[in-house]
Formats: sequence, structure tokens, C-alpha cells
Amino acid sequence: MEKRDFKRNAKDMIYLTACVINNRVPDKERTAKMNIAQLFEVCQEHSMTACTAYALESAGIHDHEFTQAKEKAIRKNILLDAERKKILARLEKEKIWYMPLKGAILKDYYPKLGMRQMSDNDILCAKGNRERIREIMLELGFDVQHFGITNDDAYFKQPVSNFEMHSELFANINGNELYNYYSNIQSRLIKDEGNEYGYHFSNEDFYIYLLAHEYKHYSTEGTGVRSLLDTYVFLRKFGDSLDWDYIGGELKRLGIAEYEKMNRELSMKVFKRKQLTDEDKKHLDYYIFSGTYGNTENGIDNSIEQEGSKLRYIVKRVFPPMEFYKAIYPWAYRHKILLPAAWFYRTVKAFSKHKNSLSQEIEYLNRK
Repeated sequence: MEKRDFKRNAKDMIYLTACVINNRVPDKERTAKMNIAQLFEVCQEHSMTACTAYALESAGIHDHEFTQAKEKAIRKNILLDAERKKILARLEKEKIWYMPLKGAILKDYYPKLGMRQMSDNDILCAKGNRERIREIMLELGFDVQHFGITNDDAYFKQPVSNFEMHSELFANINGNELYNYYSNIQSRLIKDEGNEYGYHFSNEDFYIYLLAHEYKHYSTEGTGVRSLLDTYVFLRKFGDSLDWDYIGGELKRLGIAEYEKMNRELSMKVFKRKQLTDEDKKHLDYYIFSGTYGNTENGIDNSIEQEGSKLRYIVKRVFPPMEFYKAIYPWAYRHKILLPAAWFYRTVKAFSKHKNSLSQEIEYLNRK
């Protein structure tokens, strides 16, 4: 799809989402002019297909692809809820403290089941229990996708259950500000009622973490329109009751106060259908063309800007700093004599498992 068509359909997606989130029926004259096949493609890129399907149905449009995507999203939410309940019950039994994160909480703030599509469920757990948690997940029928590489371990069970079990909220390579801020995480948590080992954030700290997580993606490979929608849905529910003085102070500590202001104001304008400034449109384009999880071009552009030149970026990619090895290859960080082995392993892995993304990166660098 050409960039111009992608943007047009993304605007239709945003319009439809704004309608359904705010309990309004879309204009039938506008929906009649939409290219449903292209709209579906864009919605898939942003993980907003189910939400858009609800909007189309309210306008009397029942497209098979959209309906099927919505039903799959509902089914996945139900299955993830059931599996999460089993996992948390085992963590309770093992006396391991835990806290569900992000989408697992946000999805319940959306008006209808399945509107907030889920790729996986994230759960923060007490440090020092990764080996035991792996045993628990295997006992519950999950396969290990990756383990011990960074700050989370990934597990999968057929047909659709993806779980990421976090020992920390951020890896050290994500930036010292985020990593350091959340290094003593339990001091910020509130004990659940009704269980022994479950915790949760205050609404203020949940919002701060939501923004910190989004900023991590926004400042690297980008993040999509769903991030704006998450912000809008959360603030519509809790915005008036939040302690904004506390939030403002913490955001300054994290260095993301300007990002939060832009993200919050843009989300309100976009989903309340307000007039956008030229600067707003520029920011919205970044979200639109990032897709749900960003893209290689954004990652390269942002990294080059941070490093100061393309040459410095390339050198850092080939020879990453020690903090990278500490997070990704801790065995090489602990035993420096093994650093050449880690570098060789990383190189082989790049040319085998990540050959396509590496080729895209090299091609894009050659064009810059």
C-alpha cells in the first residue's frame, strides 16, 4: 500500500475508533466511501482491528475479516485471562509475589470485551525466582520461548497464550533513567486485597509506568496509534482523580515530562476529534507510520540522532557497550575473557536468525 493510502486509511481507523470509544455511531456516508480491505490491513498493523470492527458493526457494516478478527481477539482475551488465573494461583502457592502489567489491566477499561487486542500478558515477579517460575510454567504446559537473556522470560502455550514473566520492568540497555527509577520497584507497589502475594500500582504510578513503557518504544523504533488510545482510555477513566503534582514530579525525574505532555494532549485531540496543529499532525504521522511495535527505519533514525552521526551508530552496533553484554550476555560480562565468543555468537545469530532485518537495516543505512 502506498504511503498516501496508508495514511488515509489510518485516519479512517482513528475516526471509527473515536466513534466507538465515545459511544457514537459513525457517519454512514463516510463509512460507505471507505476501502474496507485497505482499512483492515492498516488496522492489523496497529492491533486495532477488533475495536474498528465494533465501530463498523454499529454503522451496519459486517465484514467477514473484521468480524473474524474481533472474535479472535475476544477468544484470546478469555484464554489469557484463564491462563493468567492459573499462573497467579501457582505463584500464590509458591509464595512468590507478582503484579500483572499493562494490557492485562488496561483491557478492562475499554468499553467492550476484545476491544483492546492482546499480543501477550506481562507479569512482574519477585527477583531470584526465574528458575522456579520456569519450572512452574513448564508444569502448566507452556513452552519456553526464551529464558535468562534479558529482563523477561517468554512462554507460549497453544493456541494463543503468550506470557512474559519479568524480573525487572526495564533492562539496563533501555536507558539508565528508566532502569534506575524502577530498580527498587516493590517500594512503589500496593498490596492487593483478597490474596497473599499480589500487588498493584496506584493509578498515578500505573500511568507513569504506562508512559515510561511507551516512551521506551517511541524513542527507539516507534509506537503506534494504540498507544495513544491506551492513554485516552486510561485518562478518560481516571484523569480527574489523579495527583498531577506527583505525576509531574516523577516524570521530570524520568526525563519524559515533555513526551507525556505531547502524548496526553495529542491523544485527547485525536479521540475527541479536535482540530490538530501542524505540530500535532507531525507527531500523529510518527504514530501512524510506526505500527504497533515500531519499525527499523525509526530505530535507525532515532539511534543516529542520539549518537550524533551515522558512523558512531554503526560502530556501536558492531561493538556494543558493556551494558549491552551485561543485559543480554551476562556470562560474557562476568567473565570478560568470553567477550569475543559473545561477539562471534551475536554476529552468527544476526546473519542466520535475523538475516532479513539485518538486510533491511543495511539497505536503509546505504540510502541515508
